[in-house]
Amino acid sequence: MQTLLAIFLILAMAATVFALVRGIIAFLRTSSQDLSGDGPNLSGEKQNRAMRMRIFFQAIAILVVALILFASGGRG
Repeated sequence: MQTLLAIFLILAMAATVFALVRGIIAFLRTSSQDLSGDGPNLSGEKQNRAMRMRIFFQAIAILVVALILFASGGRG
């Protein structure tokens, strides 16, 4: 059980880093035209989507850590 949870934790952490890098890249690709345009822009939507996914994957990682601590019963 511990090994399976550790694998899930590593996957959640990798997904978090991936989403973070995607968000940063979307942020860096923002042009002045995107910032001065009227209404929502595609770049901003990509940034928001990537950061929401980062938060989602971080929450999963925290839950897996909590499960690992619960499963260890304070032995570890």
